[in-house]
Amino acid sequence: MSAKKSDFRQRIAAGMADRRVIRAVHQATFHKVETVADALSLLRNHQELRDLAARIKQHTLENLPGYLEQFISACERNGTRVHFAADAAAAREIICEIARVSGSKLAVKSKSMTTEEIHLNEALEAAGVRTVETDLGEFIVQIDHDRPSHIVSPIIHKDRQQIARALVRETGCDYTEDPTELTAVARKHLRDVFRHCDLGITGVNFAVAETGTICICTNEGNGRMTTTRPRVHVALLGIEKLVPRLRDLPVFLKLLARSSTGQPLTVYTTLITGPKRPADPDGPEQVHVVLLDNGRSEILGGPFIEVLRCIRCGACLNACPVFRNIGGHAYGSVYPGPIGSLVTPLLSGIVAHAELPRASSLCGACRDACPVKLDIPGLLVKLRARTCNRQPLTKRMGMTIWKWIMRSPTMFGCVQRSMRWFLRPDRDGWISNGPGPAGEWTKVRDLPPPPKKSFHRRWREEWADED
Repeated sequence: MSAKKSDFRQRIAAGMADRRVIRAVHQATFHKVETVADALSLLRNHQELRDLAARIKQHTLENLPGYLEQFISACERNGTRVHFAADAAAAREIICEIARVSGSKLAVKSKSMTTEEIHLNEALEAAGVRTVETDLGEFIVQIDHDRPSHIVSPIIHKDRQQIARALVRETGCDYTEDPTELTAVARKHLRDVFRHCDLGITGVNFAVAETGTICICTNEGNGRMTTTRPRVHVALLGIEKLVPRLRDLPVFLKLLARSSTGQPLTVYTTLITGPKRPADPDGPEQVHVVLLDNGRSEILGGPFIEVLRCIRCGACLNACPVFRNIGGHAYGSVYPGPIGSLVTPLLSGIVAHAELPRASSLCGACRDACPVKLDIPGLLVKLRARTCNRQPLTKRMGMTIWKWIMRSPTMFGCVQRSMRWFLRPDRDGWISNGPGPAGEWTKVRDLPPPPKKSFHRRWREEWADED
């Protein structure tokens, strides 16, 4: 077994063994699925919106170079400075240089998966810029020296006791498990940070090519504080986040929050078109947009272009039975769940993450939940095919033999009859500890025993009685 595969299995085992985490994830995801279903049922044209959103995103991706040029031109007219980062290292270097030139020493961050993707916090700290996460969940993750485990709900794996202990350790407050009091403690602590910050860093949910507008969707006031209080605002934008026109934006806003948390709209939907004007009462003096490629261009030209339609709503995670039972950290990636099993290998290398496309039951729940109609199971199967040659020789030989058996009715019948001897049921009538390759299958599920008579035999006997 390869080291990578061994690490993956160890993470899965650790995730499944922590029943407290699994209970928390189950409770949160089941609640979200119910809430989302109720919210979407109130949309008269839910399926039509999904179709339209998928078409808009696919059209944008297929014409992305032109829309990028349009977006850059619009940004420059608005006074926004645009930078291009070919990879994570380039993005880190650009943002650290912006901090250095502007003399920034304290950065506040709104929730952003792209900054997690490029490991920005560590780079800023190394450059002498204190960096504070201001989203409540991300703040808890940061002070607890942990990692997010969900695209939308970063501390879905934590309970009130853990959060309370982290805040006591960081702020010196009195211990409490009351959510309102815990939120007030974090708010008071972060307000002081906002008073002294000089650099604000965000991700971008959507960017409008027509106007050079960036859209940031948040549920906490920290997002607005991050984009208005500091004198410099840096937005890290994955190049796939573009939409063509401002009138396209409401299509996605109607779907994003409803598919994610069941809300009609995020509490704060912020549109930013350039830095502060002379007549504006607040806002940054400088706005920088860093366009991040980091492997996205390679996906654009291939069979997995559809993956880039993802709007990072987390709906596929909430619907996924695998995610519910192993948790987000088992994926070993910034992007967990079904979408992470696609995005991580495609962005970071299939060789390094060949195990992730197989972390799926292919049940299709993720496809049904996706607001932009990504065929995640189909794409996972395609990605699995790319890793076939990297499977152990014994497994490849076994699959070749299996193909030969399945193509021969005679051989298939012989194997079917022999299974009754090798697969013996336990006392409860099920097979829970199968021999050989069946042992892997029955580690996490039970098999019914083979029938004493095959369907074909029963069919022949029935027709013999008729004759």
